[in-house]
Amino acid sequence: MKASFAPTSAIKRRAHCALLIGLLLASLASAAQAEPGTPEQRKACTPDVYRLCAGEIPNVRAITACLRRNRASLSAACAAVFEQ
Repeated sequence: MKASFAPTSAIKRRAHCALLIGLLLASLASAAQAEPGTPEQRKACTPDVYRLCAGEIPNVRAITACLRRNRASLSAACAAVFEQ
């Protein structure tokens, strides 16, 4: 009896597909954890992010640092978030 194996290209395709699915799931999980603050805090600072730090999107750490650098220009609502 001869063993029948799937062609190498089919195995590579399955492995590639599994890798992509794994990376997608990992990125979704990290994105969910990366959003700091409450929904209210994000709502308060979103206009300031677009106005002052649009070039830093989507890097959360860079956005936070940018908002801190521009503390004097923040809206009252967003400034209150950083005072907490």
